Amino acid sequence: MSTVEGDLLHTVEAGSISASRRFWGRTALWLSAIWFITSFVLQGAHELGWTGWGFANWRPVLYAYFLWAAVLCVTRVVIYGEPGKKALFVLPAALFVVSMVVFPLLFALWIGFSDWNLASSTGRRFNGLDNVRRMIADPFYANALLNMVLYCLAIVVEYAIAFGLALLLNQEIIARKFWRVTFLIPLMLSPVAVSWMVGKSMLETRFGPIARFARWLGWENPSFFGDPLTAKLSIMIMDAWTFIPFMMIMLLAGLQGLSREVLEAAEVDGATKWQRFWKVTFPLMLPVSVTAVMIRVIFKLKLADIIITVTSGGPGGATDSVTSFIYREYRDRSNVGYGTLLALVYLVIIVFGMTMLMKIADRIVKRMTGRL
Repeated sequence: MSTVEGDLLHTVEAGSISASRRFWGRTALWLSAIWFITSFVLQGAHELGWTGWGFANWRPVLYAYFLWAAVLCVTRVVIYGEPGKKALFVLPAALFVVSMVVFPLLFALWIGFSDWNLASSTGRRFNGLDNVRRMIADPFYANALLNMVLYCLAIVVEYAIAFGLALLLNQEIIARKFWRVTFLIPLMLSPVAVSWMVGKSMLETRFGPIARFARWLGWENPSFFGDPLTAKLSIMIMDAWTFIPFMMIMLLAGLQGLSREVLEAAEVDGATKWQRFWKVTFPLMLPVSVTAVMIRVIFKLKLADIIITVTSGGPGGATDSVTSFIYREYRDRSNVGYGTLLALVYLVIIVFGMTMLMKIADRIVKRMTGRL
């Protein structure tokens, strides 16, 4: 009984909160919100050159946001009592996400419509839709987007290879554990290390062992990164060699989780190996397959390190991904405004494309698993 009474001492019911307490809580909340909004609008107008009133940077606006966030959390309890405490389990995390995601996106949008070259002495200058028009007329950015489509389509081949390796390693073969560890080695390596070991060393035109072997086979001048098509294929192969083990291990885990009774029942019914795979194993593995492919697509959309290290987007931008192109826009040309706009547009394309891809994958899974 004493424990219950002790707990009730820390409980503030909504009906026991006085009107003056609610008034002062709402007043503090509104004052902090007004100060935050006013400082934000004032600084924005100052940055646009509409007024001379403003701060030297955005730091006071950040302080005003932190003040409003702290007051918001405190006043939830002051105004609503015990129900307000429940909001504190979610509210700080939500405010943190806003400060670390939403604000940077808004600031990036602000920069994206600016002419800001770090090599220029004029600093940042608002230029309206000039960056948008430049992006539409930029053939190198369009080529990078097309390359990303080709790189993502290569995942189909990677998935087929990974599924075949998973099926092989799921069988009772000699030294199965050894082969599992061996096939996982590329995944343990950094893509930059793979770029130097394979792209810069083994595929080196003059002294690389693969180039020497190609000359021995009759290829007079083996240049893996001199021709646009060959360079793209080389990048795809190096990236696939690094990440096929990732899909393989996920598919292998899915295969080991399948019910053996279902497979044995199909075998008893007279189904061939191909029928057991296509009619039973493959549909049952679709949820795992979709997960593996989706994660692989996310990794592929960030492809940059191998390209930057090996080809720097060459020859003539033929191997550029969108990420590597944006990186070079920042590093080589110091064009922060244009590069930021390209990144924002790419973000919108990724969100829209992944949403559509997930819907299509969900329909395929429901259609094929519904036949079982």
